[in-house]
Amino acid sequence: MITAWLLSGLGLLILLLAGDALVKGAVNLSLRVGIPALIVSLTIVAFGTSAPELLISIKAVLDDVPGIALGNVVGSNTANILLVLGIPALLATMHTAECNTRKSFNHMIAATALFILLAFRGVFDWIAGLILLAALAAMLFDAARDARAHRKAENACAAPEEEDLEGLDPDMPGWRIGLFLVLGLVGLPLGASLLVDNATIIARTFGVSDTVIGLTLVAIGTSLPELATTVVAALRRQADVALGNVIGSNMFNLLAIIGVASLVGPISVDPAFLRFDLWVMLAASLLLIPFVYFRFNITRLWGFALSALYALYLFVVLAG
Repeated sequence: MITAWLLSGLGLLILLLAGDALVKGAVNLSLRVGIPALIVSLTIVAFGTSAPELLISIKAVLDDVPGIALGNVVGSNTANILLVLGIPALLATMHTAECNTRKSFNHMIAATALFILLAFRGVFDWIAGLILLAALAAMLFDAARDARAHRKAENACAAPEEEDLEGLDPDMPGWRIGLFLVLGLVGLPLGASLLVDNATIIARTFGVSDTVIGLTLVAIGTSLPELATTVVAALRRQADVALGNVIGSNMFNLLAIIGVASLVGPISVDPAFLRFDLWVMLAASLLLIPFVYFRFNITRLWGFALSALYALYLFVVLAG
């Protein structure tokens, strides 16, 4: 048990260091190639921080524990909004009013609605998997088209002042940018794997069920890469990376992770998900409307409210 606790702590440390490296690499890459940090965070950062969910969901399907696979994604998406945006806002106000994330937010809501609709079939099989992956491909194509349009526009989406982008280095060599990205993308799933595997051992010692582990412990553990990345981005005043990371990661969780995992094997949907957890995930997603459409900043007060809502959600799940 002592070894499990030590390895969990090591995993958390790796997550924090890898999150910092990934943010540095991603924002410097965006500066180098002329792409907004938001678009980079919707792809490289979001996909990298979602790697643990993908690995864990595939393993859960192979081990015939669909509760962990589905609970991992649903619980992680809820945690991404309430916890991953809530805790950084307690440390520093996130100036999301400066970000234009309407289009990516609309994509996330569409992905959430599609996911819930397919869940009512009772199982995520290969048919549902292909539908989810096709939706992901369409959204990636649209993001790539936006990136090309940005490069062609001379003055579109003007970059923030250099002093507002702490940590950026316009003269950073390409090999160092690549090193940061590799360290982040490798370190995040490694740290999450150490943390989740050993934390699961601790939880099962106390007799916690697989479904509850998926919705809570595994979901929180696999959301720690997003949390680490978002905390660093918030402290660096890079709200576009922080918000884009959460939105992009949620889309990737729904479309890619369950899409790929359902091709490995069918994932049955527990009726409890249809009654409660899927709707909590949707409600949490809709809570972003004030920040996306009305350009509110995520202040410390908002951070407290989001974190409190997540604590309430955990209480309801664990009490049930």
